[in-house]
Amino acid sequence: MLKVDSLTRPPLGPVSFKLPAGAIGIVTGPSGSGKSLLARAIVDLDPNTGEVSWRGRARLKTPAPQWRRWIAYVPAETGWWADRIADHFPPDIDAARLNELLHAVNLPRDALSWPVSRASTGERQRLAFLRALIRDPEMMILDEPTSALDAETRKRVEDVILAERRAGRTFLIITHDPAQAARLGDIFWRMENGRLSPAPDASSLVEIPREGA
Repeated sequence: MLKVDSLTRPPLGPVSFKLPAGAIGIVTGPSGSGKSLLARAIVDLDPNTGEVSWRGRARLKTPAPQWRRWIAYVPAETGWWADRIADHFPPDIDAARLNELLHAVNLPRDALSWPVSRASTGERQRLAFLRALIRDPEMMILDEPTSALDAETRKRVEDVILAERRAGRTFLIITHDPAQAARLGDIFWRMENGRLSPAPDASSLVEIPREGA
């Protein structure tokens, strides 16, 4: 279980919630309400206070690299620090597994040989998801993981997420799409002015414009 207690990073918080292992939690809310700040705070990318634990292991007592191996964060705007896609993937990659995942999200097998500049926004979005997933984290935090995708490709990514959930992986997903929330979510929260409140189900989530819309 992910346990978050009084997590604060102004203007976020205090935020407290629990997400059972193997579940998909959904966070929605208006632009600027603190959703991405919450994700960054959980993985300790920004200074924050409060207590966070994963499966009984306290973040405070865990080295940051190990914590982020357990809980992988894929931001809405993906970062690329080298010229080639392949340079962002582990050198000891499971090639067969990667090929399966590339096909599953509608990417060609040679995508890793591309320069980063060749990849579209949607391709980078999927590749960032795969580079995190291929490292086999126990939990993934995904910030708007399909915002740049067409309906068919979005479904393929969602199918991978659901398959990984069935295999036991935990997800916390930030989305502005209530239909996506209904398709994927087990537990729902809404963020308002840096505070998180539970929602009874996906039908209680209203349509919210995407960031920048």
